[in-house]
Amino acid sequence: MNIAIVGLGLMGGSLALSLKDKSFVKKIVGYDHNEKHKEEALSLGLVDEIVNFDAVKKCDVIFLAIPVDGVIATLKEMRDVKSECTIIDLGSTKSKIVTSVPKEIRKNFVAAHPMTGTENFGPAAAIKGLYEDKVVVLCNLEESGEHQANIAKKIFKSLKMKKTFMRADEHDRHAAFISHMPHAVSYSIANAVMKQENKHNILALAAGGYRSMSRLAKSSPDMWEDIFRQNKTNLLEAITVFQEELAQLKTAIENDDWERVHKEMADGNKLHDIFT
Repeated sequence: MNIAIVGLGLMGGSLALSLKDKSFVKKIVGYDHNEKHKEEALSLGLVDEIVNFDAVKKCDVIFLAIPVDGVIATLKEMRDVKSECTIIDLGSTKSKIVTSVPKEIRKNFVAAHPMTGTENFGPAAAIKGLYEDKVVVLCNLEESGEHQANIAKKIFKSLKMKKTFMRADEHDRHAAFISHMPHAVSYSIANAVMKQENKHNILALAAGGYRSMSRLAKSSPDMWEDIFRQNKTNLLEAITVFQEELAQLKTAIENDDWERVHKEMADGNKLHDIFT
């Protein structure tokens, strides 16, 4: 099958690299609004060819690896794809995308969120194997056509991804707590330190803990502004819950309630029991 990837940054570029050796893939073409990204993707061998949007719409499978607002706008321009075409978006929020799909192509569309990525962005950040052994969430799959659902499952299986299924609104609330709020916290941690410490002190004293906590602050502001806007209500709830937890720890420290401080930290330790 001929595959088009719209958006040639980390997610799209990594997807292209990971699909290049699959037996069912005939050709991978790319499309991006950013001229530099087009040139880089071609020079790095991420795609076989850069094409225009009309050529994208003629492909068998189209991946939308672009910010959520871009996905919504692009879907409106894809009403004339062929009936067997499969359109798969990789957006980090799902509810507004799912409710914005034009009815003419609802069967063509599969809403997916691969739970993977790094803090880096652009074609040069692409990594072969980025998707391997990661979870992909497929939302409202019963609204997709049977052919399209099967194609999506086949592709994600070939990438060795673990599939899970849920409603789009459920996904967005869970993602707010597990992904979006941590990004907000990381940006705030970075800003808090930058406003208090000079660069010399940061370089001299910032060890593994600070680097780990602030790593997400390297993520693309353009992309994450989009995500925060689309998932505003859930994100605000998650931030409020986090603020309440931090306030409880702060109060315990203020009151020299070290037993409570210890309990708060011990409770936090339990999170990693889930991963082991």
